[in-house]
Amino acid sequence: MSANAATTPTRRPLRLSVAGVLVILSATIYVAAALATGAASQLGFDGIVGLLQRMVALGFVALGQTFVILVASIDLSVAALVSAVAVSASFIMQGDPAMIAPAIAACLAGCALVGLVNGALVAYLGVNPLIVTLGTGLIVQGVLAAAFTYLKGSVAPQFQVFAYGGLFGIPFALLLLAALAAAASLALSRTVFGARLYAVGGNPDGARLAGIRTERFVVYAHVLSSLFAGVAGLYLAARLQSGTPWIGRDGIYDLESIAVTVIGGTILAGGKGGVGGTLAGVLLFAALDASFNMIGVDAFLKQVLRGAIVIAAVAVHAVRQKGHVA
Repeated sequence: MSANAATTPTRRPLRLSVAGVLVILSATIYVAAALATGAASQLGFDGIVGLLQRMVALGFVALGQTFVILVASIDLSVAALVSAVAVSASFIMQGDPAMIAPAIAACLAGCALVGLVNGALVAYLGVNPLIVTLGTGLIVQGVLAAAFTYLKGSVAPQFQVFAYGGLFGIPFALLLLAALAAAASLALSRTVFGARLYAVGGNPDGARLAGIRTERFVVYAHVLSSLFAGVAGLYLAARLQSGTPWIGRDGIYDLESIAVTVIGGTILAGGKGGVGGTLAGVLLFAALDASFNMIGVDAFLKQVLRGAIVIAAVAVHAVRQKGHVA
């Protein structure tokens, strides 16, 4: 063997990231459905914006869920918080523009408190996060059902701009999702906070030995998850003009936020994943919804297909992880 051949580096095959694969898959499904049903108009600017707008509510919740799963925890209270915020915002505003700021502040403060309780119980008392967040979610849902059986109230007309206004044809809510996603991505990849969050999820014992107060970061993650769920609730209140106690439950935001986060490559064991993959998972669900609507797929069959996709995606991740370790 010649010296040149011996020193020639081995070329590794190019591999798309999980996010890249999901984006390509989403585009393929959406374009195929539009062409197959003769809905070519859905491939224009308005159609694409409509597709992306389907990502907004679930996107907000999934961003927060990403932080929680990165520290090897989970949050099942987000659906109840979405309902609570949507209801509380409309109840506090009562159509009065002067109450927009107080309503937003009160709703987000309440979300932060729930996140603080969740995080403290998980981090400092060692209670299983599934039990803690399921319990707080049931408490919130129960209070809503008892106190707001017959909802009276609506958000201020000016607040509806959040859902229906836009800039250059792009909805404000979509711009906010992009801005929060960018901020979350930068926080995870470029800050000490992000590095410590990954360390806490990936190797908590090592993080403690390195002097990181791991409990605090679990609490921070839960507070962020609750706040993002609150933003989703505010968006839905603006979109629907008022909130209902079952809007979060019917949207299945707890399970779907976990599903898209895991599909995007954030592993439930913690310490690996990110915002890009999560948003790509949200895009896949949005593309599936839009495509199913164009084709006319039954609502129950939609859930079956979604479940199959989640199982398949997790299986692929598991196989890839085993291959990487080997």
